[in-house]
Amino acid sequence: MSHETRVALVTCATFPDLWDDDHPLRDELRARGVVVEAVRWDDDTADWSRYDLTVIRSPWDYVARRDAFVEWAHRVPRLANPAEIVAWNTDKRYLSELAAAGVPIIPTEFVGPGQTWAPPAEGEWVVKPTISAGSHDTGRYALPAQREPAQAHVERLTGGGRTAMIQPYLAAVDTAGETAVLCTPDAAGELTFSHGIRKGAMLKAPGEGALDAGDESITPRTPSPGELALAERVLAAVPGGAKRLLYARVDMIPGPDGSPLLIELELTEPSLFLRTDPAAAGRLADAILARL
Repeated sequence: MSHETRVALVTCATFPDLWDDDHPLRDELRARGVVVEAVRWDDDTADWSRYDLTVIRSPWDYVARRDAFVEWAHRVPRLANPAEIVAWNTDKRYLSELAAAGVPIIPTEFVGPGQTWAPPAEGEWVVKPTISAGSHDTGRYALPAQREPAQAHVERLTGGGRTAMIQPYLAAVDTAGETAVLCTPDAAGELTFSHGIRKGAMLKAPGEGALDAGDESITPRTPSPGELALAERVLAAVPGGAKRLLYARVDMIPGPDGSPLLIELELTEPSLFLRTDPAAAGRLADAILARL
């Protein structure tokens, strides 16, 4: 590197010194001689042109200001992941596009402002907004017993100008758990598998109170060949191609027949669970240096 290389790791006021999971990345970059600064995305004094690369990490207060966040992303000259991806990926209606491209997703119904939802007759269902982070505003309901609170949840979201998404609660959440496939670029710049984790159930049973994100259980997991194949299919459907991505997290769960279904594709500000694999932060740091 012919000059002092500077990288901004983007955060928010809640985590001014970065989320703990990003400390290994910060330390690996500094060990490689990079000047690393944690910068709030909404810091009006920040000069983003000073950085060779700006990497989005934990700006998790953007949800209520999503339009401002997307506008900010378009103003940053060298941003990973790029602004077009941020705009697409921060609204979970992208799932319908992936489904149209043949990706197997959890069956999802979207209900926008001014629309009404006809609850199913029975079963357990998850209601959440299409723009969210950290499972905020997410609820689990058993029908028909909890038909009224489920309907009220949808109406509260749509009445506030938001779009609700309704999905069946899959029993595999409580047994197999979710699998997250984490991907970073290889030496050739191609997005490839880095490491995997198992995420335990977060949503409490219907009637047992609100979600407690602190109960989330994360452990290392080696994805199955089927899960890795699904991750490849998902990334192949990313608008503009996956090669411009610095990182990706593909969350999936076994469907009723055991085949994996996509839950979410996290391309904006996902936890990358870098502490679950000793080499993961180093791989990501090398990928960042390769882009400078």
